[in-house]
Amino acid sequence: MDYVWVKLLHILSSTVLFGTGVGTAFYLLCVVRQGDVRVVASVARFVVMADWLFTATTAVLQPLTGLYLVHRTQLPLTTPWVAWSLGLYAVAIACWLPVVRLQIRMRDSAQASATNGMPLSAEFQRVFRAWFVLGFPALGAFLAIFALMVIKPA
Repeated sequence: MDYVWVKLLHILSSTVLFGTGVGTAFYLLCVVRQGDVRVVASVARFVVMADWLFTATTAVLQPLTGLYLVHRTQLPLTTPWVAWSLGLYAVAIACWLPVVRLQIRMRDSAQASATNGMPLSAEFQRVFRAWFVLGFPALGAFLAIFALMVIKPA
């Protein structure tokens, strides 16, 4: 595949990865704060789906296209901005993997509560807090990666 197309794919997939993550987190946070169990169950179902369709695929594309671009430009992996980007990506993915499992647990818990006409459970709230906390280092890592990709400091 031509360098320009891989670069475009890399940029677009990073945008989808970041945008989907921020967008789904925003909607899930808003509906949980609103408190309607049926709405939480519905949105949680779509959040899990979006994570599999968009986040998972772009999470795989990012390192593949990034490493290809580094190889094509003959940049050593020890180039500071490249090394930092790879390290920060590892941090972001290390946060995202448990987040996916937590989202599945929230989806299932919210669906059970909605089906039984009950409020969101204490377990849901505990899992939600863990999900919320893990979002901060992932968001920070992705923001830093974006900055490094654009600025490419010496």
